[in-house]
Amino acid sequence: MTKKPVTPPARDRSPDADREAAAPASNRAIRAAERRTAIVDAAMEEFIARGFAATRLDDIAKRAGVAKGTIYLHFKDKESMFEELVRTVIVPVVEKLNALPLPAGSVRDLVEAFAGSFLKEVIGTRRGDLVRLIVAEGPRFPSVADFYYREVVSRGIAGMRALIELGIARGEIREKDLARYPQILVAPAMIAVIWQSLFERHAPLDAQDMLRVHLDLIFGERSTT
Repeated sequence: MTKKPVTPPARDRSPDADREAAAPASNRAIRAAERRTAIVDAAMEEFIARGFAATRLDDIAKRAGVAKGTIYLHFKDKESMFEELVRTVIVPVVEKLNALPLPAGSVRDLVEAFAGSFLKEVIGTRRGDLVRLIVAEGPRFPSVADFYYREVVSRGIAGMRALIELGIARGEIREKDLARYPQILVAPAMIAVIWQSLFERHAPLDAQDMLRVHLDLIFGERSTT
C-alpha cells in the first residue's frame, strides 16, 4: 500500500511561510529576520497593554501584520516569545555593567555613570513598562520570574557586588556589609520605575537627584573644593 504524504499541522503553515520557501535563501533570511523583529515589537506592545496572561497570539499576529502560523515558525509559545523580548530589550542594558572596565577614577564615578545611563534607558521607556509588568505578574507566572532572575537580576547583582568590593578595597566604601546586599546600590532605579507608574501624577520624582543623594549616603558627600 502506498503511504499518503503527511500533511504538516495547520498552525505550522502560513502564506508567509509559503512565500519564504519560494524566495532565494538570502531574501528568505532577511524577510524572516524582519518578521521576527515585527513579532517581538508587537509582542511588547500587547504584553504591556494587556498583561502577560491576557495577551493572545492572535492579537500579536494582527499587530505584527503576519499570519498566526508565522509566529510558530519563530516561537514555540507565548512564554518563549516573552523570554526573547527580555533578551532583546533588557539584557543588553545589564550586560553593559559587566562589560565596564576597571575605573581609572573613583568607583563612585563609574557607578554614577552606569546608574545614570540605566535610568535614562529605563525610566519613561518601554523597558520600564516591561520591568513593571514583570513585577506585577511575576508571582503568578514563576517561570517568567525565574527566567528574568537568571538573565537579568543575577547578572546585575554580580556586577554591583564586584563594584562594591572594589570600592571597599579602595577605601571608598566604609560599610563592608554592603557587599552582602548589592541590591541596595540599585534600589533607586527600582523605586523610580515603580514610583513612576503609581505616583508620578501626584508627586513627580527626580530620579537622578535621588540617585545622587543615595550615592552620598554610600560613598560620602562629594567635596566641593
